[in-house]
Amino acid sequence: MIISRTPLRVSLAGGGSDLEEYYKTGCGAVVSTAIDKYVYITVNKKFDDMIRVSYSKTELVDDVNALEHNVIRESLKLLEISKKIEVVYMGDIPLGTAGVGLGSSSGLAVGVLNALYAYKGLHASAQRLADDACKVEIDILGHPMGKQDQYISAYGGFNYIQFNKDGTVFVDPIICKTETKTLLHNKLMLFYTGLVRVSSTILGEQKSKTSTNLDVLDKMVDLARGLRDELVCNKIDEIGNILHEGWLLKKKLANGISTPQIDAYYEKARKAGAAGGKILGAGAGGFLLLYCDEKYQPKVREVLSDLKESPFKFEPQGSKIIYVHD
Repeated sequence: MIISRTPLRVSLAGGGSDLEEYYKTGCGAVVSTAIDKYVYITVNKKFDDMIRVSYSKTELVDDVNALEHNVIRESLKLLEISKKIEVVYMGDIPLGTAGVGLGSSSGLAVGVLNALYAYKGLHASAQRLADDACKVEIDILGHPMGKQDQYISAYGGFNYIQFNKDGTVFVDPIICKTETKTLLHNKLMLFYTGLVRVSSTILGEQKSKTSTNLDVLDKMVDLARGLRDELVCNKIDEIGNILHEGWLLKKKLANGISTPQIDAYYEKARKAGAAGGKILGAGAGGFLLLYCDEKYQPKVREVLSDLKESPFKFEPQGSKIIYVHD
């Protein structure tokens, strides 16, 4: 039996520039951190020749191509595993069909691949896991998505990630004082809106409109660079403003990224003292991230009392195998 643990992520700036339609025009960049919310994958050798996959439902098939779960199906095929296996997954946050904005689908892909490599007795580097997860989700399944989620889940840490015109990706840890990260962490608040959406619908529109939104995305990349520069200079005073400006720009990328209800939540938080924030992921639901000085946080919690707060910590490690039993 093999168990992998893979972190989810919080993206602070630059989201959308990791789409190929944008970075092939120059380069994209995001600032993103892994967090201590995880996807767990258990892989075990099955007694008979069947394939069993268990998530919100259980599938039992005798042909890998008959699996409905597309990411697990294509991951098994990529690693040439076609029988005698069971795969089970669970997570610390909702892992249904609707996106929640923490990169859970890519965390699943990275975690499954890591567990399957270990099942075959092979070590997979973070680079290999990220590349293979992108191959499964983007190249094979054709999901309208970027690359940041796969890379941050595979590598972990707090990173500035650059997406180059030739398709290569640079993952650079943001180097700053431990105290700086602690100060930043203490000012970040995460709330689950309970609103669900199918991220592929929004991302599909965003992808198709990329060519007309190049100037907006250029500004978002500049914000990612600015946020990185603030942190490496051990400053955080402008990060709330950077998040706010990034959210205003993000809403221009596609219809439905925000909703009247989300805008109302955000404005309530701002009036209560939050300096900035954003809806994580594609938008229209999922998790709301806020940057707020500690003295205003009780008031923010009060005005958002109908939302579930989800405290988190930064996670320095990427996907890892946490249990092996031959």
